[in-house]
Amino acid sequence: MSTRILVLGGARSGKSAYAEALLTDAPAVRYLATAVLDPADHDFADRIAVHRDRRPAHWTTVENTEPATVLATGAPATLLDDIGTWLTARLDARAAWEAPRGTVTPDCDTLVDAVAAYRDRLVIVSPEVGMGVIPATRSGRLFRDEIGTLNQRLAQVCDEAYLIVAGLPLRLK
Repeated sequence: MSTRILVLGGARSGKSAYAEALLTDAPAVRYLATAVLDPADHDFADRIAVHRDRRPAHWTTVENTEPATVLATGAPATLLDDIGTWLTARLDARAAWEAPRGTVTPDCDTLVDAVAAYRDRLVIVSPEVGMGVIPATRSGRLFRDEIGTLNQRLAQVCDEAYLIVAGLPLRLK
């Protein structure tokens, strides 16, 4: 079985559910939740609740932490969901939305290095971008460019990669 698997897909494509299904046989799963809950955003809170409710009770959830730090310690199986919310938080933390492209490169380097070094079972969820119109805002274009580059780098260090379209997996690697 492969050690590191990257699961890509668009919004509402089923990528998280597919990634979770890859780990149904694992006796224990460490779930790294990258989303930061804004109590005023009820829609996002509802989306997080759907993910929480879907996870088996024996999974351990780790929230509000740096994935690279957590990946320094092994676990039988780890699910990192998702890279898009992690990248958004890094762009926020570095005030990079109006900064030059590449401002978050050190953060991305650290994450890619941690994934490359990780030797236990790891499934990573990330949004695929560039399948639609060019974003109208600078921040949208920045996110698209940064996540596209990061996805390419993660795909290089992962053993397998899948693109989820309409809930169906297409094996890329």
